[in-house]
Amino acid sequence: MSDHEVRLRSWVRASDEDKRAGLLGFISVEYGTLILDGIVLRRTASGRLALSFPARTDRSGRRHSYIRPAAEILWQLGEREEFVP
Repeated sequence: MSDHEVRLRSWVRASDEDKRAGLLGFISVEYGTLILDGIVLRRTASGRLALSFPARTDRSGRRHSYIRPAAEILWQLGEREEFVP
C-alpha cells in the first residue's frame, strides 16, 4: 500500500435507536502506517451521508478535525457487502 492510500479497516453498525437519530455507525481506516479511529458515519436530515471526525475544540468553541479523508472513505464503504446504511 502506498503512503497516500486510505483503506477502510472496519465498519461497526450503530444500534437501531442510534440509527433513528441519524447515527449509522463507526469507521476505522488505515492511511499508510497510521490507523485512524473514531470516524462516525451519519445520515443528515436531507438524506445524504456525512462523516464526522475526531476533533479538538478551541477556546472559542470552534471544532477542528484532526483528519478529513471523506470522499475516499465513502466510496470504499459502498464497495463493501456488509455496509448497509
